[in-house]
Amino acid sequence: MRAFEAKNLSYQYPDGKMALENINISVEENEVLGIVGPAGAGKTTLLLSINGTIASNGDILVFGNKVEKKNYEMIRKTVGFVFQNPDDQLFSSTIYEDVAFGPANYGVKKEGLKLLVAQALKKVSLEGFEQRSPHHLSAGEKKKASIATVLSMNCELLVLDEPTSNLDPISRKHLLEVLKTIKKTMILAGHDIPFFSSICDKIAVMDKGKIVAFGKTTEIFSSTELAKKYGFECSPCPFGK
Repeated sequence: MRAFEAKNLSYQYPDGKMALENINISVEENEVLGIVGPAGAGKTTLLLSINGTIASNGDILVFGNKVEKKNYEMIRKTVGFVFQNPDDQLFSSTIYEDVAFGPANYGVKKEGLKLLVAQALKKVSLEGFEQRSPHHLSAGEKKKASIATVLSMNCELLVLDEPTSNLDPISRKHLLEVLKTIKKTMILAGHDIPFFSSICDKIAVMDKGKIVAFGKTTEIFSSTELAKKYGFECSPCPFGK
């Protein structure tokens, strides 16, 4: 089943600059797509279009449902967005409150809520962190807690902006291990080519608001032309496949 599809997607900033131009791309269920490209290429703008945060021109379908105002509530239950900066996602006094926030807002209560939180924290290897303060966690722990906030919602499509930003090598390795255990459709955007090469099934290369290359990860990252133009590292990923 097709999890995500963008058809003729465009978005223009108020100053007239085109952030997205004629984007056509799709992701199948349980695939992991990596979106790479230089700063300002439009990666984050594309991600924000997936759940309707940015209202782009063209069509976006999430599991067959069109991203439009009347469907926003359903779409935002389906799409879990993990921000680049965990501090934008973790705002409560405890990890439990942060992870419970989404399902509680949709009416889950008491034991059901405790179970969802426990399951989400277990998936990201943060068991026992319920009463910890987000402000006292390491960068890697904050990132995993951010992912738990969308896992508790049972979101079917996870969208992660710059997932390895500000992480040290050990934290990156741990995050990779966590993501590999999550059997869901994922869309990742960023610059960490070795990380993406180890988890993504497909890669889309963006530049100046356009998709300039799209294909299997091995094909994209083994292209000497793309490597020369965009600085891709074609050496094997240090984390392994």
